[in-house]
Amino acid sequence: MEAGEEMEQILKKRQVLLFFVLLGIAQAGSTIRRYSVEEEAENGVFVANLLKDLGLEVEKLAARGPRVISKGKKLNLEFNRRTGDLLLREKLDREELCGSAEPCVVPFQVLLGNPLQIFQAELQIRDINDHSPVFLDKEIILKISESTASGTTFLMERAQDLDVGSNGLQTYTISPNFYFHLNLQDSPDGTVLPQLVLDKVLDREERSGIRLILTALDGGNPPRSGTVQILIEVLDINDNAPVFSKLRYEVQVPENSPVGSQVATVSARDLDTGDYGQIAYTFSQASEDIRKTFQMNATSGEILLVKTLDFESIQAYTICVQATDGGGLSGSSVVFVQVMDLNDNPPELTMSTFTNHIPENAPETVIAVFSVADPDAGDNGKMVCSIQEDLPFILKPSFENFYTLMTNTALDRETRSQYNITITVSDLGTPKLTAQHTITVQVSDINDNAPAFTQTSYTIFVRENNSHALHIGTISATDSDSGSNAHITYSLLPPQDPQLALDSLISINADNGQLFALRALDYEDQQTFKFHVGATDGGSPALSSQTLVRVVVLDDNDNAPFVLYPLQNFSAPCTELLPRAAEPGYLVTKVVAVDLDSGQNAWLSFQLLKATEPGLFSVWAHNGEVRTTRLLNERDVPKHRLLLLVKDNGESPRSASVTLQVLVVDGFSQPYLPLPEVARDPAQDEDMLTLYLVIALASVSSLFLLSVLLFVGVKLCRRAKATSLGGCSMPEGHFSGHLIDVGGAGTLSQSYQYEVCLSGDTGTPDFKFLKPIIPSFLLQSSETENDTNPSYRNSFEFS
Repeated sequence: MEAGEEMEQILKKRQVLLFFVLLGIAQAGSTIRRYSVEEEAENGVFVANLLKDLGLEVEKLAARGPRVISKGKKLNLEFNRRTGDLLLREKLDREELCGSAEPCVVPFQVLLGNPLQIFQAELQIRDINDHSPVFLDKEIILKISESTASGTTFLMERAQDLDVGSNGLQTYTISPNFYFHLNLQDSPDGTVLPQLVLDKVLDREERSGIRLILTALDGGNPPRSGTVQILIEVLDINDNAPVFSKLRYEVQVPENSPVGSQVATVSARDLDTGDYGQIAYTFSQASEDIRKTFQMNATSGEILLVKTLDFESIQAYTICVQATDGGGLSGSSVVFVQVMDLNDNPPELTMSTFTNHIPENAPETVIAVFSVADPDAGDNGKMVCSIQEDLPFILKPSFENFYTLMTNTALDRETRSQYNITITVSDLGTPKLTAQHTITVQVSDINDNAPAFTQTSYTIFVRENNSHALHIGTISATDSDSGSNAHITYSLLPPQDPQLALDSLISINADNGQLFALRALDYEDQQTFKFHVGATDGGSPALSSQTLVRVVVLDDNDNAPFVLYPLQNFSAPCTELLPRAAEPGYLVTKVVAVDLDSGQNAWLSFQLLKATEPGLFSVWAHNGEVRTTRLLNERDVPKHRLLLLVKDNGESPRSASVTLQVLVVDGFSQPYLPLPEVARDPAQDEDMLTLYLVIALASVSSLFLLSVLLFVGVKLCRRAKATSLGGCSMPEGHFSGHLIDVGGAGTLSQSYQYEVCLSGDTGTPDFKFLKPIIPSFLLQSSETENDTNPSYRNSFEFS
């Protein structure tokens, strides 16, 4: 026997040693840190400093954005990001958090970002002696037969103490008496049960009732206590106690069972008769939860439901049932009620961290970290988490039902600026329950789009002689970015042509792209010019683009026709010679005029306004040719004066007039007809030097002309003396002494010089005369508005 006991002790020691080894290995492999704090500690109490456990320095702590997360929000903790201290934010009640469980450990997590890291920890709430033992019954009635032998024990109702450990219920005491003493018995669950032990046989005739006070003491310092009165009634002899049909009843009850439904029925028998055979059923050692949830029918033994069951709160109940006969004897049994779980709780989603603005073009950006939970059990508590399939986001599970929502590709704000993400959490129960949580994510803009002009190039038409600061057009560009990245500033770029003074011609409104002409434009000076406009956004770095702007100046009828031939600034009008034998249609002369305008503003037409002999001359409207319309006769005067009008085709026509002198002659000779000097237009003199040069040139020309006139005069006088038949007569009027050369655009003309000598007797010329050789192109009728011909000088041939 002794050898067997030694072997049994050795085996127990080995089991204990193995247990501690396994426990050490489990603790060594665990990364969960445990901290502790007393319950009812004041707000702001220091719990622990997590810097060392987190492996971080104070400088990096704030950048990681630590957050404390507690499942079910049981803990309200504050994490100081500057020091790493973990503090309480409210008082903790250990009994509320853990009930009778010991130790009271509540898990929590510390969530770190950049990169994502979850630190697991536990907080142990140490119990303090803040609850006194309490008896649920105000009075315990104990019926004892007088025949009960000494040494008989009577189990008393135990007290309830919400504290645990050394602060929990430790012992009982009984008030001093002659009949009973108190015996303490350990129950299987570790609690202490009070038992009254009969020391002396009772005698009902001597004493029919006894009152005692039972005191329950806890182990706190100082200890707390609770009392209950025990009323002992002495009964007549009853030698049979009730016996239950089962020592243990097991039932399963769905958690959705209605109030009032029957849970179980217990049954006991008593062999006694009469009052000693009458059995009453009651709960024994029932906790407050049992008393609030179930009700016992004292007569039938039925256990009824008086409160809705909740599997998530309590999964099972152990009910001790006592059957007592009329003689005070009792028997006991246990009813084990198993609560069956139903899928009556939808999943719950707790958002730990959430960022509702994310920048575009950033791949794999963490948007949210959340956890899901379902208090149901089995398949009812298993969950599946998902989001919409058509979104550029993914869900990544981490551990213990934690998920990370992040982008799976770079986002483009210009394509889509907002996403509504619906997180769907479904359990696997029947029927399936689902919870949804919708979050809105805004895509923040970055400057990745340059301004784009609405046109690749712009052509703006501006009529000349515009007013100053005239709005001539608008350049428009768009930017698909937003905010300051889409704010566009317009500017004029330096022109490629260095001769173009763009700053003095055009200005642009930097905000709206409106273009303004700074001064009046002149079509005759510049018909078109081009430049580039730049558009720059307000991003950093700024993006820009440019477009070509072409300004076309439209002509305005602001220039009157200018007569090139005959010149009208002489002191006397130009004289043309017409042979008396000229056929109808004979070309007398051709009026040449130009107009600095363009288009129809430069289309010139010619009109004969006034003539000495109406009907003798006509002017071709399109080329300015002056021709005869009939043969001349003896009655026609030898000298004719023609007034011609040159008019353009503008909307407000402008015109110029020209006067012609036509002399009818019978024949031609070499003329001595000095041409008046053409005066310079002072408006064309740009400076004094130009004026001096003009004066000098005019002086030299005058001297030369005077010399020529003197020479011709001497020749004519000598010829007159040598002629006996008649004199040489000069026609009236002042003739040119040389020919005029006209070139450029417009209708060309020819100036003619003639000197006519007529015989006094016969009227026929007695000399060879000078005949002009007229180029053939002057004899052709112009069909167009203006003829373009090279400059020329008349040639002469003597015959």
